[in-house]
Order: sequence, then structure tokens, then C-alpha cells
Amino acid sequence: MGGRPSARGGFFANPDFDYEARIVLGAAASGIGDVGLVLETVGRITDGDPQSWFDAWTALAADMAARGDEALGRGHLNTASWAFLAAAEYYAKALVFVDGLADQSVLLPVFRQGRGCWEKVVDASQGCFVRVQVPYEGTTLAGYLLRPDDTGTARPTLVVTNGSDGSLPGLLGFGAAEALHRGWNAFLYDGPGQQSMLFERGVPFRYDWEAVLTPVIDVLVTRPDVDSSALIGYGISQGGYWITRAVAFERRMVAAVADPGVVDVSAGWTTRLPPALLDLLTSGQKDAFNSAMARAQASAGPEAARTMAFRGKPYGMTDPFDLFTEVRRYQVRDVAAQITTPLLILDPADEQFFPGQPRQLYDLLPGEKAIIAFTQDQGANFHCQPTGRQLTHTQMLDWLADHLAPGQTDLGSRI
Repeated sequence: MGGRPSARGGFFANPDFDYEARIVLGAAASGIGDVGLVLETVGRITDGDPQSWFDAWTALAADMAARGDEALGRGHLNTASWAFLAAAEYYAKALVFVDGLADQSVLLPVFRQGRGCWEKVVDASQGCFVRVQVPYEGTTLAGYLLRPDDTGTARPTLVVTNGSDGSLPGLLGFGAAEALHRGWNAFLYDGPGQQSMLFERGVPFRYDWEAVLTPVIDVLVTRPDVDSSALIGYGISQGGYWITRAVAFERRMVAAVADPGVVDVSAGWTTRLPPALLDLLTSGQKDAFNSAMARAQASAGPEAARTMAFRGKPYGMTDPFDLFTEVRRYQVRDVAAQITTPLLILDPADEQFFPGQPRQLYDLLPGEKAIIAFTQDQGANFHCQPTGRQLTHTQMLDWLADHLAPGQTDLGSRI
């Protein structure tokens, strides 16, 4: 049976399928695709079947890409841009359960199909969206400065840091589109371990994100179309950790948002370990830990091993002890006291990946801070409020606007 929506019951019995369906539905509120397209596609997916999920989303993405090409050929750039953006995100959505596919070699070609559609969005913007290469440790990060127009006016710029597996085009549904409506710029980029950096270059995550955000800021402050006195930051999902870590060292943003607040990424990994395994990890007994993990995975079946390999790939590690040890570096307890940037923490009900951590982060912060709760009654529960994005955007961007100087806010227009 395919997914069937209800007000609170969701689309699928499988919680991961249900959550991902909520994300793609919520993105429609920001102009990515359309609600009907999402609902009909969800209805064709077999609950919990990764191949069914992949087939449904790739079919829709291909259809939207064809629509984009047709519109482009007729000179309808706005329609082409809308269709290509939807195609880019739907190709990305097709890959969220790639670790469950019998043939995982589809990852890179499907990623490239989606990124190709995104590049067509950039081209169709007629100069409003520009590619910006960020120098980074002997290479570059792929960056895109999205501007409301091509006048080159210096504007406030929302620097968006993605999470562990979200797509770059999907960030338009996570605040970037709303920033453009306000007349601000939005800067999107792939950092280490994210999208093109991982899939095409094999560059893994790093815990010290100030080494990533600082080169981004270094480039932006030199641009005449960026108001260097009005840089604001946003970290989505695991980006809530990265933005918090980074602003402990990089202080050129006037305010930032962590969605959600994250204190310790490793908590979601270590809380599932039996106490004996956790003791082996903490005491540094690598061989014993790895042997125990191998036995546990063997008893859990091949799916557990696939999941562990998939989760470990962005960290660039296959050895279980090394992987868990590395993930434990992803925490901000040691640096939170030196954060001076005003920080807004978002705290959704039913947070499934970092439960309780938004309030913990709020309590750790020494300087100006705020926290906003989101509830089921608002339709804005679960990690990153997937079906409450416009409610999220209005509140978080209003808070950021309050930290800009007069004349730097509400530069755009709305119908």
C-alpha cells in the first residue's frame, strides 16, 4: 500500500519514509515543486521499500526536467527555473534511501542529474544567481550567491550551512527563498562531506567548521554585492552543530540561527550502544570494541552493516572504533563559552535526532540568545519542522532582521 496522509498520523508506517515525505511536502511551501505532485508520488510508494521510493522520485524528477527543457526552449525562463528546481530536489530525494538499494552505483549518476538541473536553474536566473568558488585547502568549495536581482546592490546575506545529507537545491526550501523575498542575498555551498564534495571528490566531514566558514566569509566580504556589515548565518539539521561550532571562532556574522540546537552529534550514536560497548569505546580498547561491534552487526543482519557503512561514509572512516571516536569530537561543550555572536536556537517538539539538545545548547550559551519552540499543534513538530517551514522562516528571519541596521531589512516585496 502506498503512503496515505492524515493530519497527525503521517504518510507511512516506516518513520524514516514518513519523515522524508514530510520534508518534500514542506518544500512545496517555498516553491519547490507542488503539493499535488508530492502527494501523488507519495501515494505510489510502497511503505518501507527503498526501490519503490527511488523509482517514484526519479520518475517525477525526469518528468520535471523534461518540462524544464520544454519551457526553456520556448523562452519561458520562470517556468523552466521552477521545473528544474523541482527536478533537482526530486533527484536528490530519490537518493535518501540509496543504502537500501540492491544497486547503489546509481548514486553518482543520479546526483549528477540533479546537480545538472540545479545548474540550469542558475543559468535561467539571468545573472541573479552567480557561481562563487571558495578557495579551500588547495581546492575550492562549490558556492552559489543567490541575489534578488542582477543590479549588484550590496545586500544583507544569509549564509546557509547544510546538514549531513540534505541537497544544496533543497536549501531554497530551508530559508533561502524567503531571504530572497525579503530582498536579501542567500549564499549556498557544499562543505566537506556534503554532496559534491563527498560524492565527486571524496572529501569527508570535519568537526572544526570554522575552517570552512571562515574561507566562505573571506570571499563574501570582498564582493561589492554583499554588505559585509550584514552577514547572518543559518545552520540546518547537523548544520546546527556546525554553525554553533564555527561562530565560537568566526565572529563576522551579526547573528545566526541553529535549527535545531545541537550540543553533541555523537549522542545519537552512543546512546544506542550497550553499556559494555560504550565502556570499551571510552577506555580506548579498539580491538575489543571492533570485535564486539562485528558480533552485534552479525546478529542484527546485513541491513545493520549497510546502515553503519552509509553513516560512516561522510566521515571518511570504515573502522568502527575510529568512526565512533571521530564522531565524539563533534560537540560544542568545550567552545560554547566563547561564543559572542547572538544565536537563535530552534526547538521542535518530537525532535528525533537531537532530543533535548536545543534547550541544553541554550543553557550553555553565555551571551545574547533566544529559543523558539515549535509544536505539533502548529504542524511544525519533528526535526527541522518539515511541514512548518514558512512558520519557521518568518520567525527566524524576523529575529535575524532585528539584528540588522535600519535600512537593511525588508528590501524585497511580496504579493
